Amino acid sequence: MRALVHPLLALAEARGFLFPWVPVFLGIGIGIWFALPQEPGWLYLVTGALLGAGIAGRLRAPELLHPPIVALACIAAGFLAAGARAHLVEAPILGFRYYGPIEGRVAVIDRSQSDAMRLTLDRVVLERTPPERTPERVRLTLHSGQVFDPEPGMVVILTGHLAPPEAPAEPGGFDFRRMAFFDRLGAVGYSRTPVLMLEPAEAGAHPVNRLRTRIRVAVQDRFPGEAGAFAAAVLTGDYAGISRATMDDLRNSGLAHILAISGLNMSLLAGFVFAVVRYGLALVAPVALRVNTKKIAAAAAFLATGMYLLMSGGNVATLRAFVMIAIMLAAVMADRRALSMRTFALAATAILLWQPEALLEAGFQMSFAATGALIWGFTLLRDRIHPRTMSRVVAPVFMLFLSSLIGGLATGPYAAAHFNRIAVYGLFGNLIAVPMMELLVMPAAAFAALLAPIGAATPALWLMEIGARWILWVAHWVAALPGSAGAVPAPGPWVLPVLTLGGLWLMLWRGRARFAGLLAMAVAVWLWTQAERPPLLVASNGALVGLMGPEGRALSTPRGGGFAAASWLENDGDLVDPGTAAARPGFEGPRNARRFRLGEIAGVALKGKGAADLVPGLCAEAGLVILAARYEGPPHAGCLLIDEAMLRKTGALAIWPGSDGPILHPARNALRIWSGRQ
Repeated sequence: MRALVHPLLALAEARGFLFPWVPVFLGIGIGIWFALPQEPGWLYLVTGALLGAGIAGRLRAPELLHPPIVALACIAAGFLAAGARAHLVEAPILGFRYYGPIEGRVAVIDRSQSDAMRLTLDRVVLERTPPERTPERVRLTLHSGQVFDPEPGMVVILTGHLAPPEAPAEPGGFDFRRMAFFDRLGAVGYSRTPVLMLEPAEAGAHPVNRLRTRIRVAVQDRFPGEAGAFAAAVLTGDYAGISRATMDDLRNSGLAHILAISGLNMSLLAGFVFAVVRYGLALVAPVALRVNTKKIAAAAAFLATGMYLLMSGGNVATLRAFVMIAIMLAAVMADRRALSMRTFALAATAILLWQPEALLEAGFQMSFAATGALIWGFTLLRDRIHPRTMSRVVAPVFMLFLSSLIGGLATGPYAAAHFNRIAVYGLFGNLIAVPMMELLVMPAAAFAALLAPIGAATPALWLMEIGARWILWVAHWVAALPGSAGAVPAPGPWVLPVLTLGGLWLMLWRGRARFAGLLAMAVAVWLWTQAERPPLLVASNGALVGLMGPEGRALSTPRGGGFAAASWLENDGDLVDPGTAAARPGFEGPRNARRFRLGEIAGVALKGKGAADLVPGLCAEAGLVILAARYEGPPHAGCLLIDEAMLRKTGALAIWPGSDGPILHPARNALRIWSGRQ
């Protein structure tokens, strides 16, 4: 009995410091919902009953039991919030491959990974497809020259290919279908024909996106080149003018976060507007003596960040940053501490209940990891090291170094887990580039937005361009340093949850027991080092096979399956290109019949015209045959045949050698609302 009572007494002693645990338990409930192999069904009733019992228990149970009751209620609330969100955003998903005319209204214009223009269309019309089966939104990459530049709100028509969003490139890999589902994106594809305009943009159609496009074009017309594109991206979040090579250098130098309109940009803008308004009003004695200039400055910063949110197009990362900053500014207006674990937890709670799917996204994890670690770190050091004890020259340099160090350590594991890369010189790059962002680029952006309505924004944009040129030079220089990008393999499914819970325990609990969080984080790192990559991977169409060898993964072909090939190599922690991987030892024979060995199992990968005719002969000598086509013949004893028909059901495959033959792990092993319905 004492073993049960002691934790309850410890929780009772921590009363007043437990609210930051609310989003933690909400996240656990959300994580459970996403981890289920199929739709919950009757579990919704059980979870709803658990939530109701939790509310009743909180009102009537003894006070000693309140913390565990609230924790269970939060888990149930997170579970139900995820389910409700999924059913609210559900939209048709294309259930077949389509080729033909595509009509729709331009909603978003951006660029693909191949640096080609990409259009997202809504109000979609497809030939011979009834409205109830037509996706609400589709996204097309354009591989042909354009006669005109489309703009948001314009109704266009083109001929193109569409397909349902792809399943993961390997079991446990990034699930694009899930992300597309929550974005209401029902099909993706490409077109090799020019886009034709059917109707010009209506006056009220996508006004914000149209304004963003016009600002980007205007800025790039005044300041051509990458610097102008960078300035336009900082103002509008539109990256269409930035080349893929520059984006790669920004990532490899650890500076990609500067470009994204998220926490850093929002914070810099809010801080600049807050300081200008507060200190400006302090210079007017009659005003400073009669009103609370701090609250007026907070209100002005809120309006400025709200306008910046609209200008950016309101993407998910920007919305999260705005919610967090809005809550902190509200705390200032309510005479509360702006930066505290309580306001941090309130922002996380609001976002998790509003967009539960954000829990699985890199942007959410990295932004909240950085914010939480900075609040905790500076609170911990407040009584030991304070900037006021330093000179005016040393203090800002020390604060910049410390914030970059804490933020980098907090976000590094999540960046490595999601992108399989570590910016080795990221801290160095940030120390050089972030001051320019703070002191020149964001203040100039605020003045540009203020002066644009009267046509006087050119001087501010010129200052932005100077800052952009410096930041881009730093990015290119740091990225060119030897070993600037380090590769890491993908972690197992339990690594990030254990690492996150350990870090949260360290930051949120009080007393010596908090150091148990370090043990959990060490366990997570150990689990990461023990993660084993699949020895054989098969793409969802069977045309690409990847075999792990002594030099790394070898690919059966240097071309085709570009996304799958890049994804496999990144998850291996391998930075080589597919051509180099295809030259590694592991496969032998002609292009249409590539032989390999998986342990003691002989295998062959077939593709091309007439490949199906080779199956009977090869099955007599190989234990594993992979065919990039449909096989209509009879089965062959002692030979595992993987053909198009099987891959349509399983998706991509990870294959391991076993004593009784190959062991298959399919990518499509869950029947969820985003994958099991067509």
